[in-house]
Amino acid sequence: MTAGDAETRGMLWGLVGVALFGLTLPFTRLAVAGLDPIFVALGRAVVAAALAAAMLRWHRTPFPGREHWPRLAVAALGVVVGFPIAATIAMTTVPASHGAVVLGLLPIGTALAGTLRGGERPSPAFWLCALAGSAVVTWFALREGGGRFVAADLWLALAVACASIGYAEGAVVSRALGGWQTISWILVLSAPVLLLPVAVLAWRTDPGAAGLSAWIGFAYVSVFSMFVGFFAWYRGLALGGTARVGQIQLLQGFFTLVGAAAFAGERIGLEVVLFCVAVVAIVAIGRRMPVARTAASPR
Repeated sequence: MTAGDAETRGMLWGLVGVALFGLTLPFTRLAVAGLDPIFVALGRAVVAAALAAAMLRWHRTPFPGREHWPRLAVAALGVVVGFPIAATIAMTTVPASHGAVVLGLLPIGTALAGTLRGGERPSPAFWLCALAGSAVVTWFALREGGGRFVAADLWLALAVACASIGYAEGAVVSRALGGWQTISWILVLSAPVLLLPVAVLAWRTDPGAAGLSAWIGFAYVSVFSMFVGFFAWYRGLALGGTARVGQIQLLQGFFTLVGAAAFAGERIGLEVVLFCVAVVAIVAIGRRMPVARTAASPR
């Protein structure tokens, strides 16, 4: 596989992951309407860990080497604990469309984390494209969110930091272990720490009082946001590079808005389409900008 083919495949895998992640906030909003936010945040990881353990056993996947444990632990803190808790708490007070305001900064955060932790060196032109795309997404999200920031934005900012670090660390490991193996081990290694608090919260939860929509939301964030989406996402990062593929996150806010419209009845007008076209154009330009990477062969 040539470098160009790997990048193209990485971008496509990344797009699938972002599409699934983009619906996380709308479904989280459904879940926290009837369930404890911390139960939603941690419980989804326990459910996903059970699925991951079954996959690892089915494929008889060998245990990761000790050299990968530190990065797996940091990735777990970021994507299994930090991001879910911060984003879920934010969704108790602001709508999903508002959540796109700060999460629009994920591409910049992911590229920065990839630079610091993944050995990548984006060119100045790449950074200009990343900044331009983030500015467009943030501007649009601010318009949709009423043009103001609220206290929940602090939680969303923390979510950005946690996800960016977790993505970068997981991307490095996925070059050696493979995409789905990486997120599976992250989940399985996190499960023992999460089981007790989730069990206590589950004991205090009245399943019937939560309502069907809340459980549908919980099921989505458990299966797709916490498990299936990462299969595609880490595969994409490993193939195409953290900084470059991470720019596809510029589209995540628009998937979020579409999901919010489908479940909350928010109107999606012509300007949404125009902004999407602008962001896609910026991503396409950024894809052509040089990004130096350390040698690694993804599986």
